[in-house]
Amino acid sequence: MEDAISEPAAVLVDGPWRHRDVSTNGTRLHVAEAGEGPLVLLLHGFPQFWWTWRSQLRDLPAAGYRVVAADLRGYGASDKPPRGYDAFTLADDVAGLVRALGERDAVIVGHDWGGLLGWVTAVRRPRVVRGLAVISMPHPLRVRRRIVADVRGQGLASRYLAAFQLPWVPERRLVAEGAAYVAELLRGWGGPGYPTPEAEARYRGAMRIPGVAHSSLEYHRWVVRSQLRPDGARFVELLRTPVRVPTLQLHGSLDRCFLPSTAAGSERHVAASYTWRLYDGLGHFPHEEDPDTVTRDLVAWLAETDGGNADGGNGGNGGISRSPAC
Repeated sequence: MEDAISEPAAVLVDGPWRHRDVSTNGTRLHVAEAGEGPLVLLLHGFPQFWWTWRSQLRDLPAAGYRVVAADLRGYGASDKPPRGYDAFTLADDVAGLVRALGERDAVIVGHDWGGLLGWVTAVRRPRVVRGLAVISMPHPLRVRRRIVADVRGQGLASRYLAAFQLPWVPERRLVAEGAAYVAELLRGWGGPGYPTPEAEARYRGAMRIPGVAHSSLEYHRWVVRSQLRPDGARFVELLRTPVRVPTLQLHGSLDRCFLPSTAAGSERHVAASYTWRLYDGLGHFPHEEDPDTVTRDLVAWLAETDGGNADGGNGGNGGISRSPAC
């Protein structure tokens, strides 16, 4: 077994973006940003960090957007405080980040846990969310229902959550043997050929930064343990509020973390235009597995929902689209 030995600087990967730290909600978050225009905020999931959005950081600015990819609380080069890994605090991190970046609102694009935070922020802090794009993350109430109703499907796919509730054993497993378990998760959830050797190396290294393994597990512990507490009841009640901004949901047909059948039906929680895309042959990481297609769909959707706001976009109708759900 190897101890966590990477340094936060290991995630400051060079590219056509700028790195900086932003203070929000009592913590410090690292971000990578590129471009100018209306803000598009990219939120990563588990077990990754901001670099998962490298393709979108290169391509979305050309469509006329200011694109910011954040390391969530406890990940990458962001602070790793001992607490604050509940969905309420994390959503407030997101809302505070938008304001700390000097913006009134943003389109939030979230993958996995970043997608969950997108769902939550859209109803907890609706004024800062101009639009919502969710990748590989069903609405949280959908996940809760399907784990129980589809025990052999989503219930089995979510069995890792039970293992993550143990004290310290999961932390040790995440960093052991150079974070080999991270590679196992990426291969198990991703589509054919994922991850690339470079992606595997970067995500394994990022997990070995001191504090990341524990912090990332605290997300999963809260979402399970809160179900029997008052904060869990408040979470469910909050999520019964419909999302009232245009929403794009992207999902891979081979996703073995959150099954497509679980993601389908999330539109019931959206009281605005809703667009669904299911990608054949892709797994849990479609924005990395086929970045060109995902970015193309993001740009097209942004042009429809944010049309006229971005100087370099692909047209649009000058306002928010209220088209029927696809």
